[in-house]
Amino acid sequence: MKFYTSQIFSLLLFAMLLVSCKSQNEIYFSKSPIKVSKKKGKWNPKTPTNIEEFRAAWVATVANINWPSEPGLSIYEQQKEALILLDYLKDHNFNAVFFQVRPQADALYNSTIEPWSYYLTGEQGKAPEPYYDPLQFWIYAAHERGLELHAWLNPYRAHHTQGGEINNTSVVKTNPELVLELENGMYWMDPSLKETQERSLAVVMDIVDRYEVDGIHFDDYFYPYDSYNNGKDFPDHKSWKNYTSNKGKLTKADWRRNSVNTFIKNVYTAIKKSKPYVKFGISPFGIWRPGYPESVVGYDQYNKLYADAKLWLNEGWVDYFTPQLYWKTNKIGQSFPELLGWWQTENTKQLHLWPGIRTDLGGTKENADEVFNQIMITRGMLPKSKGIVHWSIAPLLKYDTLSKALLDGPYKNKTLVPPSPWLDNEPPNKPALTIKKATNTLLANWTHTNKPDVFRWVLYYKPKGGKWAYEILNRRANSYTIPNGETINKVGITAVDRTGNQSEFFEITIN
Repeated sequence: MKFYTSQIFSLLLFAMLLVSCKSQNEIYFSKSPIKVSKKKGKWNPKTPTNIEEFRAAWVATVANINWPSEPGLSIYEQQKEALILLDYLKDHNFNAVFFQVRPQADALYNSTIEPWSYYLTGEQGKAPEPYYDPLQFWIYAAHERGLELHAWLNPYRAHHTQGGEINNTSVVKTNPELVLELENGMYWMDPSLKETQERSLAVVMDIVDRYEVDGIHFDDYFYPYDSYNNGKDFPDHKSWKNYTSNKGKLTKADWRRNSVNTFIKNVYTAIKKSKPYVKFGISPFGIWRPGYPESVVGYDQYNKLYADAKLWLNEGWVDYFTPQLYWKTNKIGQSFPELLGWWQTENTKQLHLWPGIRTDLGGTKENADEVFNQIMITRGMLPKSKGIVHWSIAPLLKYDTLSKALLDGPYKNKTLVPPSPWLDNEPPNKPALTIKKATNTLLANWTHTNKPDVFRWVLYYKPKGGKWAYEILNRRANSYTIPNGETINKVGITAVDRTGNQSEFFEITIN
């Protein structure tokens, strides 16, 4: 009986989702960018206070780390688990989620390029039953909660050791010429091959073109960690021989780095050509090279992963950069503030630098203090574009001490995602606001001439002789009841678009 009731509820929930998604595409977000021409320059809305800070968490699907909890759950259970995660982020004043949609050359969405993920259904290539599109579900549910959704992809991993059976739908079988086996049991696509790059780029652009994602995100897996191959060199002997036979002049290390660099640049260029407002971000290993800065020791991603992450930041091939700074502030040789300061010196184009931090430090007060302090250090060092990405969402739910410390402290109030003026510097039109007095309250109502351009609203209000307070409200809101209305003498509102631009401030003085 429990199973039957769950399935009926799931079908009803999905039917509601389909209607909602239709509304999303037709009413709120156009399939093409609404604003074709974007102004570039400096836009400073005259709002009462700066309320911008990026707050995100990774949701990993590989090996069912975060979602779904195991392969083959019913769609009711999958959706229930997803909403628990998204509700947590909303209720704890986050504003973005990084959702892993391609863990091993597979798809947690309806793809014609790659098979359905094993982590979703328990069989690679098998669609959810009854059918639904998890990525579409996550996007809609995230946006309804005021969260950006960044689709997180692994560009080269072909099969994970915990990825189930390699069946005929896997790239290992369909395109064996692209894939190399590692000694730990993983399979990796060869990054130097043009066909690998074209396939991964096609996957990215399929998502960008068909889904209303706010960003595309890559993590630190470029060439694989050497430990995956028992310390041996990556087995790309055939493609290296082809390169040298064709009179290639680069060293093997430079040839590998050039392959990754070319791919990263092409991804950024293609995204901007299709949907300029979709942000592209990377979270590389936190150390570029030992000795940068001078006291830093540790893994050399430049010579091991063949990832010249500094170059990508210097060249502006990303919109935000999230180096994985998973060390404590007092870690000699890998200090969080020291590494963050070095990456900031390399941020010559003043893009978003939102470091990734490790939150799985246990449930003690000392560990909550460490996370708290890293957030405050970031605010002090990066005041123009504050932000943190948490690895991962699981410890945030697991440790009440940590969640309470965040909500009582640095995440006490909601924030807006900082805007990206190099992508879009045209604010929405100014909304119109009316106020009605009631017993001990004020009822604020507002309208807008172009609602499809609005993602959030910010309602500001100020008591006599006090400081401005605010509420960040969902795109569908058109009214709000302000408590203690007899004490309020000023109310104002702004509209906020997809990329974080606030409109001009509409203000009313209450007599």
